[in-house]
Amino acid sequence: MDLSESISGSDDFLASLIQEGKKLRRGKLKIFFGMCPGVGKTDTMLQRARIEKSKGIDVIIGCVETHGCQETEILSREFQMIQMKGGESGTACQSEIDLDAIITRNPETVLIGELAHINDPNCRHRRRYHDVLELLEHGINVFTTLNVQQLESRSEIVAQITGIEISETIPDEIFENADEVELVDLSPDELIKRYSEGKGCWRKGSEIADRKFYRKGNITALREMALRVIAENVDRQLHDYLKEQNIRGPWKSGAHLLVAIDYHEKSTRLLRWAKNLANFMGANIQAIYVEASRKLSRNEQVQLNENISLAKQLGIVVRIVTNYDTVKAIVDYAFKENATHIIVGKPQSNKILPRLRPNNFLSRLIRDSGNIDVYIFGSDIEKDDRYNRKNFVPSFTSTLKEYLSAFLLVLFTSVGLYLVKDYIGYQIVSFGLLFLVSILAIFLGSGPILLAAAASAVIWDYFFIPPQFNLHIEKPVDVLMLVMFFIIAIVNGILTSRVRRQEQKIRIREERTQALYQLTKELSSSTGIKEVSRIASKYVKKYFSLDSAIILKTRFNKIGFSPEEGNEIKLSENDFAVAEWVYKNSVPAGRFSETMSSEAYTFYPLAGNSGNMGVIAVALENVFTQGEEQFWEAFLSQISGKYEREFLRNAAKDTYVLAESEKLYKTLFNSISHELRIPVATILGASDTLISQDYPEATRQELYSEMSIAAVRLNRLIENLLNMSRIESGHIKPRFDWCDVNDLVNKVSESLQIELRNYQLITIIPAEMPLVWIDFGLMEQVLHNLILNATQHTPEGTNIRLKISCEGGYLNIMVMDRGPGFPASELEFVFNKFYRGKEAKAGGTGLGLSIVKGFVNAHDGTIIAENRANGGARFEIRIPVKTADIDLDKK
Repeated sequence: MDLSESISGSDDFLASLIQEGKKLRRGKLKIFFGMCPGVGKTDTMLQRARIEKSKGIDVIIGCVETHGCQETEILSREFQMIQMKGGESGTACQSEIDLDAIITRNPETVLIGELAHINDPNCRHRRRYHDVLELLEHGINVFTTLNVQQLESRSEIVAQITGIEISETIPDEIFENADEVELVDLSPDELIKRYSEGKGCWRKGSEIADRKFYRKGNITALREMALRVIAENVDRQLHDYLKEQNIRGPWKSGAHLLVAIDYHEKSTRLLRWAKNLANFMGANIQAIYVEASRKLSRNEQVQLNENISLAKQLGIVVRIVTNYDTVKAIVDYAFKENATHIIVGKPQSNKILPRLRPNNFLSRLIRDSGNIDVYIFGSDIEKDDRYNRKNFVPSFTSTLKEYLSAFLLVLFTSVGLYLVKDYIGYQIVSFGLLFLVSILAIFLGSGPILLAAAASAVIWDYFFIPPQFNLHIEKPVDVLMLVMFFIIAIVNGILTSRVRRQEQKIRIREERTQALYQLTKELSSSTGIKEVSRIASKYVKKYFSLDSAIILKTRFNKIGFSPEEGNEIKLSENDFAVAEWVYKNSVPAGRFSETMSSEAYTFYPLAGNSGNMGVIAVALENVFTQGEEQFWEAFLSQISGKYEREFLRNAAKDTYVLAESEKLYKTLFNSISHELRIPVATILGASDTLISQDYPEATRQELYSEMSIAAVRLNRLIENLLNMSRIESGHIKPRFDWCDVNDLVNKVSESLQIELRNYQLITIIPAEMPLVWIDFGLMEQVLHNLILNATQHTPEGTNIRLKISCEGGYLNIMVMDRGPGFPASELEFVFNKFYRGKEAKAGGTGLGLSIVKGFVNAHDGTIIAENRANGGARFEIRIPVKTADIDLDKK
């Protein structure tokens, strides 16, 4: 087997395992699917639920509409029903499911009818299918009902067949991702008979019945559509099964569709038709929008946003590219993505010339697309000739102020030129006006440029070309010059304006790319979660002008109530509840979203590869445009990725600390067992001897001395262990105060009287030594351990020197002895925990010098160990300190 095939196979297998894990955690969705209302979907759902209940499965009803049908009501009484909530919507009162009550009840399966239902505005979600998705995320299985006309991709076709607009729809993605779909079918004749007898969910005489909805032709067409949808779903399930089972049978390349959309309403029908075609062909599908130099009006921008949103609901990936040549952009992208079919809308134009032109949109697309098939979708919307519109045709989206400015500038320039026309000639005037039109194109739109060009031509003709003050031109050369002036002014002005708009769009993209680069660069160099939060808030404010608040998860995979420091908006308890919901469900909520849209802020999950890192809340004033939304998603992706790396780094640090603690425990147990046993055994032996027998006073005093020495040794060991524990935990915080080093040395000498009885401690301290700002207790431990270490490794009768000075803002301490010193190979390990030299005397835990280093570091100081030239060891400490010259005698 080829290595690439092996890697690809392992990747597919890993992806299948991850997908399977997600499915196991989620609830199962079963849809009872029918061709139209009245076929018996609700009854079938209740009957299947009765079978599940007989197996011991906990089944309840969240919402089931019986429509007054007695048989349905009888079936529904067999199940516990969660009380529904009432909500006002206009003048009608609707009952909505109590989502929180169902989640609290936590059944195995819940029955919820009418999946495409639109909720009351006061509900958490706008659509019922969002409620269902949340229940699935909580591991609750859902049985629900759906009609074919309620699929987004089929709704418009059903409207054409029946003449009734469908307002309640669901994205096709929900239906396609259902775990099971059961078709509830009924013949057209039997369905019509049911309605004629008044047995259906729509009574005879109702609006739909009156509008002849239940005609045999309509029902037959809907039935065929429902059967096709089920067949496509079965084929898709088979494809998914083969992929999950890693079955590499006779796979074919398959079709790849690319649909070109624009800012017209026609694109909504084009998208639905393309989606149906993709389902029928079993093909992948993408959409492309070519952003040309033309500036869109507000209505066109709104329609474009709706078209792209519809594409996302249909599960179609949309790519936005910038190019003044629409055909070239579509064809290049099709070749790049290996598309097999290009789908475009049919231009609607009553003009003859566009059809005869060899270089119109369709002709060029068919000619340049090579082996790619081109599908042209017909449209019922008239006067939609966007594809035939040439790119140099201007867009009249400028304001009245711009038109007025262009006209006044031409007028003032003409007045100035009129005053000097006798000196420069009327031909030179045309160049001045042409130059003005070219300059205006840099700042104004196409409409004002057309006005400026037309006004310049008329003014030049009327006031400058002989004979003056009329539009008559005598010389043919002047006529030609006027025509050429007008054409050159228009073409030059419009082309300059188009280049300017293109440059503006490129600049925006470059600025966004630069912003992402700067964000990534600053995040990569930052350390710590607080620093990441500060950078994220700064860049959100800088590039989106949005106040924000970031709430991150805790160690227990819950978001903390207290927001991070530096948040620009303060979240209430209710806002925090929304943020918690967003964190759990990984779905945006709040203002301008489909969930809890009445909230003041918009909440987005900070989703990483391993889960959500937290939630960011922003104070949106307007909904994002498509370009801004992509920019925002890229921003959140970078921020979420950095948070994830910081959390992983902290987790790795905790794991390291845990491993080190385990290692410390083992080493500690092995190292100190002997040190603990000796003094304890000494104390026990001496005390037992004193209790059991009567000894002379001298012997008793000797035993008391042994017990005291053992107790001191045991106390020193315990103090070392406690100090090392403080160092390891990072909880050492020096308590600074003004200290006299003479008092420090006297205290240490007094505590080491017994150890120093066979040594001479020579102390060198300048007479003018000032008070220093240190922690007296920590430095006492430092000197105590260093001098004690010298007594343990230095021959008796030798000198131990302690030199202390203060200069240059540093406290310098040196402890020197005349012992054997350190082997050169062991110098770098002197301050390690539990390290004892190979030639060290028996006893000791090897903690003394590591404690010294920890206490010195707590003072932001340094310590080094080295061998002296004539034998012996030297420890040198250097600590930055504040000093104070105080006359203690006067004090």
